[in-house]
Amino acid sequence: MERRVETRSAQTLVLEVPDWPGHLPGQHVDLRLTAPDGYQAARSYSIAGPVVDGPGGPRIEVTVQRVPDGEVSPYLIDVFGVGDPVEVRGPLGGWFIWRPEQTAPVQLLGGGSGVVPLMAMIRARRAAGSKVPFRLLYSVRTPADLIYGDELRRRARDDFGLDVAYAYTREAPEGWRGEPHRIGLADVNTHGWPPDLEPLTYVCGPTGFVETVADLLVGLGHPSRRVKTERFGPTG
Repeated sequence: MERRVETRSAQTLVLEVPDWPGHLPGQHVDLRLTAPDGYQAARSYSIAGPVVDGPGGPRIEVTVQRVPDGEVSPYLIDVFGVGDPVEVRGPLGGWFIWRPEQTAPVQLLGGGSGVVPLMAMIRARRAAGSKVPFRLLYSVRTPADLIYGDELRRRARDDFGLDVAYAYTREAPEGWRGEPHRIGLADVNTHGWPPDLEPLTYVCGPTGFVETVADLLVGLGHPSRRVKTERFGPTG
């Protein structure tokens, strides 16, 4: 197991999973921990990128954000170490996925750690050599809360056909145009694809964020069947 610090509250864990069958971008896994007394706790985490071959077998990445008073996320971030066992069940999910052979334009809208499965799609696009145009609109509280911030800036520069835009809800970076705000109609209209291009749309984040953004998209004329959503609650 390896780990990377993403933000002050999020880390990416690289897990060796023998006999991993492979997965599609957007799928997730259940991680189950078992205490010495037999007590078990499990949580679902999105897979953050394509499978990678390692010396101990296939590796997958999950990005964990600490949930205050959570049961699993603080353990995974603060205690879980190299060689510690964790049960991995998956891959799971067959709806919120993007297949690299698809050709429709893609718009991704993420709130907070909801960017994780969207990043899996961005990484899979590059790995497959896909030329499908992607647009990501990523909403976070402050610049310090950007997960994959450096990589997103690099990919927006180097991955031809990928556009990345941000919305800050509490504190914007110096020189940012406008005031901090929650994503609204103008953001979605400006940074998304118009409905007549028939894009595939993926929205992931807290329940309130997902419901608001999905309503905005449908109001702009996007068919609800092409707006795929995934939401997460406060469990940790």
